[in-house]
Amino acid sequence: MNLPAPKPLRLEEAALFLDLDGTLAPIAARPGDVRPDTRRTRLLERLNEGLGGRLAVVSGRTLDDIDRILEGRIVCASGVHGLVRRDCDGRIHTPAPHPAMDEAIAALRRFAARDAGLLVEDKGASVALHFRLARHHSLAARDLARRIAADTGLTLQEGDMVEELRTPGPSKGDSIRDFMETPIFRGAHPVFAGDDATDEHGFAEVARLGGFGVLVGPPRRTHARFGLRNVEDVLAWLEAAR
Repeated sequence: MNLPAPKPLRLEEAALFLDLDGTLAPIAARPGDVRPDTRRTRLLERLNEGLGGRLAVVSGRTLDDIDRILEGRIVCASGVHGLVRRDCDGRIHTPAPHPAMDEAIAALRRFAARDAGLLVEDKGASVALHFRLARHHSLAARDLARRIAADTGLTLQEGDMVEELRTPGPSKGDSIRDFMETPIFRGAHPVFAGDDATDEHGFAEVARLGGFGVLVGPPRRTHARFGLRNVEDVLAWLEAAR
């Protein structure tokens, strides 16, 4: 079922949470291919000012990658699907990596050695195996990730042409809840836009807090109340905020 598009945001009452890949930036074959964009950077600067700082990026990427792509303009951020959070005063909360993380990284790298299109991304508290450039290995990649998760107790995070093994810990929804409990966000109306299955925790949390989620991309079963087709629609919706 198609979801209705959201109305333009009223900045004076909103707290805005945004995923990055597939929401603010098109998904690329390689994570490093996503670059800064002047239009996006200027838009986020304007939104952050209009929201009085109540803007946080909630992404599967590391904080370093978020800062690289967004040119360091957004301080409030959560990375690695909620495991790492940087408060608006710059304090960073991050868990110690799971004891089996080195073992998982080594196993994924051995697997990736069979094809140059298989990419292993070490995020510290998690590791991701990307196979968008080697789709014929997708079944084997998913089977391997599931076996590692079952053997080690790492949390399996399945995504769009990626398998990620995470240190057990907070989700994107948990990060949104923690942001909303801080003075700068408290009392505002939370809105979260995202595209992936990992964003469902965030959609559920903003709904619990009286706000709403915006699903970006094809319709599916979701906790989001509204929908937008693609990144371009997201940027246009955000540009209409006042």
